[in-house]
Amino acid sequence: MEIVLATGNLHKVKEIKDILKGLDIKFLTLQDFPKMPDIVEDGKTFEENAVKKAKEIARLTGKIALSDDSGIEAEALNNAPGVYSARFAGEKASGSANNKKLIELLKGIPLARRKARFVCVIAIAEPGGRIYTAEGELKGIIALRPAGKRGFGYDPLFIVPRYKKTVAQLSAGVKNSISHRSKALKKAKGILKQLLK
Repeated sequence: MEIVLATGNLHKVKEIKDILKGLDIKFLTLQDFPKMPDIVEDGKTFEENAVKKAKEIARLTGKIALSDDSGIEAEALNNAPGVYSARFAGEKASGSANNKKLIELLKGIPLARRKARFVCVIAIAEPGGRIYTAEGELKGIIALRPAGKRGFGYDPLFIVPRYKKTVAQLSAGVKNSISHRSKALKKAKGILKQLLK
């Protein structure tokens, strides 16, 4: 079975492939379809965005598509940046620019009030129109300053209480066993196994 990973983020592609390995699936990426238009993520929720991307890519390629929409929600900011996580500091903003903005907005707020969660929704769309979704979350605390060199996005700012480290300080193996994306993908793996039957 061939599945198109509906993301241009190569970090996400690597994580998805690592977590879903062992399935009899050939993964294609948007790089295999260079004329693919950009899908505008204008949903109000992670699920709306993930479903929209998967549906569009499945329709345009005629293949099963898997998409991910994910982000960070900070309690002290009324769950912002949420669906705007990737462009929090502006369209095409870098991870460090987004992190900087988050730090600035939380300035003066003590660690005890910096609760947050990472959220990920995986959507799988069949060209015929059937959609499946799976969600995962990871709860934690937003650090006062970035730490760690691994990961991407908000990983250097997200402290996992159990490890007393940011996600960017954890090994890829640990991250892929606890992350919001891995939890959603493990559920998605069950869906894909059914589709492979």
